[in-house]
Amino acid sequence: MFLVPAGVAMLAGVNAALMLVGVGAPVEAARMGDLHGMLMVGGFLGTLIAMERAVALRDRLGFAAPLLLGLGGIALLTPLPVSVGKLLLLDGAIAFALVYAALFRRNHDDVVIVELLGAVCLAIGSFLWLQVEIPWLLPWLVGFVVLTICAERVELARLHMPPTGGRTLVLHSAALTITLVMTLLWPDFGARLTGLVIVSLVVWLVRHDVARKTIRATGLPRFSAASLLGGYVWLLLAAVTWVVGGAQLEGDLYDLVVHATMLGFAISMVMAHAPVILPAVLRRPLPYRPIMWIPLVLMHVGLALRILAGDLGELYPLWQVGSVINIVALLLFLVIAIASSVAGPVAHKPRGQAPPGGIKPSGTASTSSKTAPTRSRS
Repeated sequence: MFLVPAGVAMLAGVNAALMLVGVGAPVEAARMGDLHGMLMVGGFLGTLIAMERAVALRDRLGFAAPLLLGLGGIALLTPLPVSVGKLLLLDGAIAFALVYAALFRRNHDDVVIVELLGAVCLAIGSFLWLQVEIPWLLPWLVGFVVLTICAERVELARLHMPPTGGRTLVLHSAALTITLVMTLLWPDFGARLTGLVIVSLVVWLVRHDVARKTIRATGLPRFSAASLLGGYVWLLLAAVTWVVGGAQLEGDLYDLVVHATMLGFAISMVMAHAPVILPAVLRRPLPYRPIMWIPLVLMHVGLALRILAGDLGELYPLWQVGSVINIVALLLFLVIAIASSVAGPVAHKPRGQAPPGGIKPSGTASTSSKTAPTRSRS
């Protein structure tokens, strides 16, 4: 049930992205472009992750989080005042944080603390959206995505992490939370420190991630490893941009930070974990198939054109081409995932094929999502 509003928010966000890119969109709505970021992060990604966490909690009250987030995304698309959707997203983010609090009371896991901080980042970003424009929320939206995905990466690859992995992750998360607060007081200084913390976190994760070994494997482990390592590269680029350039509220470097994080990092992680994680939400198998490489490669090729040629090289036509390729890759992966789930398990699974990068079987944690704020180049 909760997949419907999440899917609607994603499709609306993609439609808004086409409007912002300036290539024409199926539906032209005056305010939709301004809602692109929160439709994707709160309405789609937040709903999807909150639904998986509610399943893990095994308490009906936990489903209040995905319900409110989903309704918030839908409300943004209706003639209702935008404030209605904003308040629903805020309520949903608060309920989301309470789900993590309940999960922590159950097992006192360090990873859940970090996920809780990620939900708090989403709640703070949603609260700030009541007063300021989305570019000012960017650090908090990045915090939500980074903390949630990195925590779940540590959880899923726990056997390959050092014994102090949970503690190290918590320390990074605490530092990141402090620097995010600093972005409200001293935007440039806070953004540079936030970038440094993310750089440190990425370097630590790559050092201990089994993806460095499974990239030499075959099948799902190799696909997952390629997705993971590619995502780390894009997140590192976004973090370095903050370190060097400080706060970004508009222009080419803003576009770089947004899409290197929300597409390059978040969507790569979604692709990496989808065959193992999403079955816990879908209640259906989602087998890996080699055709999944096509949207993954398209995503990274499109980002290279958009960011390297467009944002850094200032070649606007290539920026548009790369942006459209990103949208095609996202929709293509969705179609392939649905088709793979409907088709069911692969008939002949290669012997000895292991889960990707130390990932546990489905039913424990999920990753994130989608794109985030963008800006028009009119």
